[in-house]
Amino acid sequence: MISDVISKLDFWEMMLRTTFAFIILMILARFMGKKQISQLTFFHYVTGITIGSIAAEIAGQSETPFLNGAVAMIWWAVLTIFVNFLTLKSIKARKLFDDSPTIVIHKGKISEQGMKKGRISLNDLNMMLREQSIFAIADVNYAILETNGQLSVMKKAAQEAATRKDVKAPGKEPKYIPTEIISDGKLIKENLTELKLTEEWVYEQLKKNGFSKVEQVYYAEILTDGTLHIDQRTEKK
Repeated sequence: MISDVISKLDFWEMMLRTTFAFIILMILARFMGKKQISQLTFFHYVTGITIGSIAAEIAGQSETPFLNGAVAMIWWAVLTIFVNFLTLKSIKARKLFDDSPTIVIHKGKISEQGMKKGRISLNDLNMMLREQSIFAIADVNYAILETNGQLSVMKKAAQEAATRKDVKAPGKEPKYIPTEIISDGKLIKENLTELKLTEEWVYEQLKKNGFSKVEQVYYAEILTDGTLHIDQRTEKK
Protein backbone atom coordinates (compact mmCIF):
# COMPACT_ATOMS: atom_id res chain seq x y z
CA MET A 1 0.00 0.00 0.00
CA ILE A 2 2.77 2.43 0.98
CA SER A 3 4.76 1.52 -2.12
CA ASP A 4 1.72 2.34 -4.28
CA VAL A 5 1.43 5.79 -2.70
CA ILE A 6 5.14 6.46 -3.21
CA SER A 7 4.86 5.30 -6.83
CA LYS A 8 1.99 7.70 -7.44
CA LEU A 9 3.92 10.57 -5.83
CA ASP A 10 6.94 9.82 -8.04
CA PHE A 11 4.69 9.77 -11.10
CA TRP A 12 3.15 13.18 -10.42
CA GLU A 13 6.52 14.62 -9.44
CA MET A 14 7.99 13.51 -12.77
CA MET A 15 4.99 14.95 -14.60
CA LEU A 16 5.43 18.33 -12.90
CA ARG A 17 9.19 18.38 -13.37
CA THR A 18 8.85 17.50 -17.04
CA THR A 19 6.17 20.15 -17.58
CA PHE A 20 8.21 22.91 -15.93
CA ALA A 21 11.40 21.83 -17.72
CA PHE A 22 9.52 21.91 -21.03
CA ILE A 23 8.17 25.43 -20.36
CA ILE A 24 11.60 26.76 -19.34
CA LEU A 25 13.22 25.16 -22.40
CA MET A 26 10.69 26.74 -24.76
CA ILE A 27 11.14 30.17 -23.19
CA LEU A 28 14.93 29.93 -23.39
CA ALA A 29 14.77 28.78 -27.01
CA ARG A 30 12.76 31.89 -27.87
CA PHE A 31 15.25 34.14 -26.13
CA MET A 32 18.27 32.50 -27.77
CA GLY A 33 16.84 33.13 -31.24
CA LYS A 34 16.44 31.30 -34.51
CA LYS A 35 20.16 30.80 -35.01
CA GLN A 36 20.30 28.56 -31.94
CA ILE A 37 17.27 26.56 -33.06
CA SER A 38 18.71 25.98 -36.53
CA GLN A 39 22.07 24.90 -35.03
CA LEU A 40 24.00 26.83 -37.69
CA THR A 41 27.43 26.31 -36.17
CA PHE A 42 29.26 23.79 -34.01
CA PHE A 43 29.04 26.14 -31.01
CA HIS A 44 25.26 26.44 -31.26
CA TYR A 45 24.93 22.72 -31.92
CA VAL A 46 26.81 21.90 -28.70
CA THR A 47 24.84 24.51 -26.77
CA GLY A 48 21.53 23.07 -27.94
CA ILE A 49 22.54 19.54 -26.95
CA THR A 50 23.78 20.68 -23.52
CA ILE A 51 20.64 22.62 -22.64
CA GLY A 52 18.50 19.70 -23.83
CA SER A 53 20.55 17.29 -21.70
CA ILE A 54 20.12 19.47 -18.60
CA ALA A 55 16.36 19.65 -19.24
CA ALA A 56 16.19 15.85 -19.59
CA GLU A 57 18.19 15.43 -16.39
CA ILE A 58 15.90 17.59 -14.25
CA ALA A 59 12.81 16.08 -15.87
CA GLY A 60 13.71 12.42 -15.47
CA GLN A 61 15.97 12.24 -12.41
CA SER A 62 14.19 12.80 -9.10
CA GLU A 63 17.58 12.87 -7.34
CA THR A 64 18.48 16.09 -9.17
CA PRO A 65 17.12 19.17 -7.34
CA PHE A 66 14.77 20.89 -9.78
CA LEU A 67 15.85 24.41 -8.82
CA ASN A 68 19.54 23.59 -9.31
CA GLY A 69 18.87 22.16 -12.74
CA ALA A 70 16.71 25.11 -13.75
CA VAL A 71 19.39 27.59 -12.65
CA ALA A 72 22.05 25.68 -14.62
CA MET A 73 19.86 25.65 -17.74
CA ILE A 74 19.03 29.35 -17.49
CA TRP A 75 22.65 30.33 -16.84
CA TRP A 76 23.83 28.30 -19.84
CA ALA A 77 21.26 30.14 -21.97
CA VAL A 78 22.46 33.50 -20.62
CA LEU A 79 26.06 32.62 -21.54
CA THR A 80 24.91 31.62 -25.03
CA ILE A 81 23.06 34.92 -25.49
CA PHE A 82 26.16 36.79 -24.30
CA VAL A 83 28.36 34.92 -26.79
CA ASN A 84 25.85 35.70 -29.56
CA PHE A 85 26.12 39.38 -28.65
CA LEU A 86 29.92 39.20 -28.78
CA THR A 87 29.91 37.53 -32.18
CA LEU A 88 27.61 40.23 -33.53
CA LYS A 89 29.94 43.00 -32.37
CA SER A 90 33.38 41.47 -32.79
CA ILE A 91 34.83 39.73 -35.83
CA LYS A 92 37.53 38.12 -33.66
CA ALA A 93 34.91 36.67 -31.31
CA ARG A 94 32.92 35.43 -34.31
CA LYS A 95 35.95 33.52 -35.55
CA LEU A 96 36.72 32.18 -32.09
CA PHE A 97 33.27 30.71 -31.47
CA ASP A 98 31.91 30.11 -34.98
CA ASP A 99 35.18 29.64 -36.90
CA SER A 100 35.35 30.98 -40.45
CA PRO A 101 34.50 29.52 -43.88
CA THR A 102 37.28 27.55 -45.58
CA ILE A 103 37.96 27.52 -49.32
CA VAL A 104 38.52 23.92 -50.40
CA ILE A 105 38.44 24.50 -54.17
CA HIS A 106 40.03 27.68 -55.53
CA LYS A 107 39.67 28.51 -59.22
CA GLY A 108 39.07 24.86 -60.08
CA LYS A 109 42.00 23.51 -58.05
CA ILE A 110 41.63 21.60 -54.79
CA SER A 111 43.25 23.43 -51.88
CA GLU A 112 45.20 20.89 -49.84
CA GLN A 113 45.60 23.43 -47.05
CA GLY A 114 41.85 24.07 -47.01
CA MET A 115 41.13 20.35 -46.94
CA LYS A 116 43.42 19.88 -43.95
CA LYS A 117 41.95 22.87 -42.15
CA GLY A 118 38.41 21.63 -42.73
CA ARG A 119 39.47 18.09 -41.83
CA ILE A 120 37.66 16.55 -44.79
CA SER A 121 38.88 13.87 -47.20
CA LEU A 122 38.55 13.73 -50.96
CA ASN A 123 35.77 11.19 -50.52
CA ASP A 124 33.92 13.64 -48.26
CA LEU A 125 34.39 16.43 -50.79
CA ASN A 126 33.09 14.32 -53.67
CA MET A 127 30.10 13.20 -51.62
CA MET A 128 29.21 16.80 -50.71
CA LEU A 129 29.48 17.82 -54.36
CA ARG A 130 27.28 14.92 -55.47
CA GLU A 131 24.66 16.06 -52.96
CA GLN A 132 24.46 19.21 -55.08
CA SER A 133 24.26 17.20 -58.32
CA ILE A 134 27.89 17.93 -59.21
CA PHE A 135 29.77 14.79 -60.24
CA ALA A 136 33.07 16.28 -61.42
CA ILE A 137 35.43 18.54 -59.50
CA ALA A 138 36.47 19.92 -62.89
CA ASP A 139 33.04 21.62 -63.10
CA VAL A 140 33.68 23.65 -59.92
CA ASN A 141 35.24 27.10 -59.83
CA TYR A 142 35.01 27.67 -56.08
CA ALA A 143 33.85 25.50 -53.18
CA ILE A 144 33.63 26.84 -49.64
CA LEU A 145 33.16 24.76 -46.50
CA GLU A 146 30.83 26.84 -44.33
CA THR A 147 30.94 27.04 -40.54
CA ASN A 148 27.88 24.78 -40.28
CA GLY A 149 29.62 22.02 -42.26
CA GLN A 150 27.72 22.64 -45.50
CA LEU A 151 29.49 23.09 -48.82
CA SER A 152 28.73 26.17 -50.95
CA VAL A 153 29.67 25.80 -54.61
CA MET A 154 30.18 28.18 -57.51
CA LYS A 155 30.33 26.31 -60.80
CA LYS A 156 32.49 27.31 -63.69
CA ALA A 157 30.72 29.69 -66.04
CA ALA A 158 30.51 27.14 -68.85
CA GLN A 159 28.82 24.63 -66.51
CA GLU A 160 26.16 26.93 -65.15
CA ALA A 161 22.63 26.14 -66.14
CA ALA A 162 21.77 26.51 -69.35
CA THR A 163 22.36 29.13 -71.92
CA ARG A 164 26.05 29.84 -72.34
CA LYS A 165 27.18 26.33 -73.16
CA ASP A 166 24.01 25.45 -75.03
CA VAL A 167 24.35 28.38 -77.46
CA LYS A 168 28.14 27.95 -77.64
CA ALA A 169 28.73 31.40 -76.23
CA PRO A 170 32.11 31.98 -74.52
CA GLY A 171 31.88 31.62 -70.76
CA LYS A 172 33.57 34.44 -68.92
CA GLU A 173 35.07 33.37 -65.63
CA PRO A 174 34.38 35.65 -62.65
CA LYS A 175 37.08 38.10 -61.69
CA TYR A 176 36.39 37.68 -57.96
CA ILE A 177 34.52 35.32 -55.73
CA PRO A 178 31.78 37.32 -53.95
CA THR A 179 33.35 38.21 -50.61
CA GLU A 180 32.37 40.49 -47.73
CA ILE A 181 34.78 43.35 -47.20
CA ILE A 182 32.76 45.48 -44.76
CA SER A 183 30.80 44.00 -41.88
CA ASP A 184 28.89 46.15 -39.39
CA GLY A 185 30.82 49.28 -40.36
CA LYS A 186 34.27 47.65 -40.14
CA LEU A 187 36.73 46.77 -42.88
CA ILE A 188 37.67 43.10 -43.08
CA LYS A 189 41.33 43.64 -43.88
CA GLU A 190 42.31 40.02 -44.28
CA ASN A 191 39.68 39.56 -47.01
CA LEU A 192 41.10 42.62 -48.78
CA THR A 193 44.55 41.07 -48.59
CA GLU A 194 43.23 37.78 -49.95
CA LEU A 195 41.60 39.63 -52.86
CA LYS A 196 44.71 41.78 -53.37
CA LEU A 197 42.74 44.98 -52.83
CA THR A 198 43.73 48.05 -50.82
CA GLU A 199 41.85 50.12 -48.28
CA GLU A 200 42.33 53.13 -50.57
CA TRP A 201 40.45 51.28 -53.32
CA VAL A 202 37.57 50.59 -50.93
CA TYR A 203 37.37 54.25 -49.84
CA GLU A 204 37.39 55.32 -53.48
CA GLN A 205 34.52 52.95 -54.31
CA LEU A 206 32.55 54.12 -51.29
CA LYS A 207 33.06 57.73 -52.30
CA LYS A 208 31.73 56.96 -55.78
CA ASN A 209 28.61 55.55 -54.13
CA GLY A 210 28.11 58.59 -51.91
CA PHE A 211 29.67 57.35 -48.67
CA SER A 212 32.37 59.29 -46.87
CA LYS A 213 33.00 56.83 -44.02
CA VAL A 214 33.13 53.08 -43.65
CA GLU A 215 30.93 53.42 -40.56
CA GLN A 216 28.03 54.48 -42.81
CA VAL A 217 28.00 51.03 -44.40
CA TYR A 218 26.40 48.08 -42.64
CA TYR A 219 27.55 45.47 -45.17
CA ALA A 220 29.50 45.52 -48.42
CA GLU A 221 30.70 42.71 -50.64
CA ILE A 222 32.66 42.61 -53.85
CA LEU A 223 30.83 40.97 -56.75
CA THR A 224 32.23 38.74 -59.47
CA ASP A 225 32.79 41.67 -61.85
CA GLY A 226 34.69 43.74 -59.26
CA THR A 227 31.84 46.09 -58.34
CA LEU A 228 30.58 46.61 -54.82
CA HIS A 229 27.20 45.73 -53.41
CA ILE A 230 26.56 48.08 -50.48
CA ASP A 231 23.93 48.02 -47.76
CA GLN A 232 23.72 51.35 -45.97
CA ARG A 233 23.47 51.46 -42.21
CA THR A 234 19.98 52.58 -41.24
CA GLU A 235 20.49 52.76 -37.48
CA LYS A 236 22.96 55.07 -35.77
CA LYS A 237 25.56 53.34 -33.61
